[in-house]
Amino acid sequence: MRFIDEVKIDIEAGNGGNGCVSFRREKFIPKGGPDGGDGGRGGEVILVGDAQKGTLLDLRYQRIYRAQKGGNGSGKNRTGASSEDVLIPVPLGTEVWFLPPEGEPGESFMGGEILTDGATLVVAKGGRGGKGNAHFTSSTNRTPRFAQPGEEGESVSLKLILKMIAQVALIGLPNAGKSTMISTLSAARPKVAAYPFTTLQPNLGIMQVGDYQQIVIADIPGLVSDAHLGTGLGTRFLRHIERTKTLVHLLSLAEHTDCQALIKAYEVVTRELRLYSENLLERESLIVLTQADTMDQTRAVELLDEFRQLPEMAGRKILLVSSATGFGLKELKRSLAETIANIEKTHDIN
Repeated sequence: MRFIDEVKIDIEAGNGGNGCVSFRREKFIPKGGPDGGDGGRGGEVILVGDAQKGTLLDLRYQRIYRAQKGGNGSGKNRTGASSEDVLIPVPLGTEVWFLPPEGEPGESFMGGEILTDGATLVVAKGGRGGKGNAHFTSSTNRTPRFAQPGEEGESVSLKLILKMIAQVALIGLPNAGKSTMISTLSAARPKVAAYPFTTLQPNLGIMQVGDYQQIVIADIPGLVSDAHLGTGLGTRFLRHIERTKTLVHLLSLAEHTDCQALIKAYEVVTRELRLYSENLLERESLIVLTQADTMDQTRAVELLDEFRQLPEMAGRKILLVSSATGFGLKELKRSLAETIANIEKTHDIN
């Protein structure tokens, strides 16, 4: 399935039904007075969070959503039927931006976001039904021959932006081993190959911790220099990091075989995070030297020690891992579980 994380759609709520002009006519009651009923409410358009959806793909192929008009009122004070609402399922993490009418000045604004399964957001309200002529009788007008038309439903244009919800984000340059890592930590099966930009869309995986705890991990496609400007679809990838609690920086020992190369790769990614949003650098983070099996183990351990001694790495948690052999994975899982637990504990206290 294609991963679509941004779409534009047009929404039209239903108009309210018209009120009715009617007069009571029964045997022996020739002038029974007005009995026109009210029109029904027009249907609303509502976004609904659906935990089973992971992409906005369905909305790419259907760009216009219309609710039906409310039913017209009728005689004997019968109110027209209200139209059914149109429900649009969207994945969790969807931001809803209202766009100005085409050709008119104005700025877009965020009207809400869908973060939980079953959460709803009314994006276009249906028009109210018009009042029937029975409402307009007065001491001076006993037989009103007019009724109120139904109100128009709202029409809006929306931009939906999906920002994936995960507790942990795996980040790094292309070919850092992110896809292999998520496939070993969880049941996710992303495409894995030995060339850059194999991963062109974020992947989610669930890491089981013990019998009851689960941690959601996102494999973010490789970031490159100037990603914050959109290079290599960078901004499309970076926004999926915004809701994560912990960042795991992956640095490949297959690609970077000395401390200078490792720190340079680390600085490229952290620079892009900072330029995209300073808040990202405030997240809890781990640094993982991956693909340790591609060099002699003694040399890999020495490189780990050298890297830890760098001034830039003071106080940082740095691990050595090989997804291929499983070396260091238990320690990585334990560190992630402890980090997430501490973050959630702090959040509960606050």
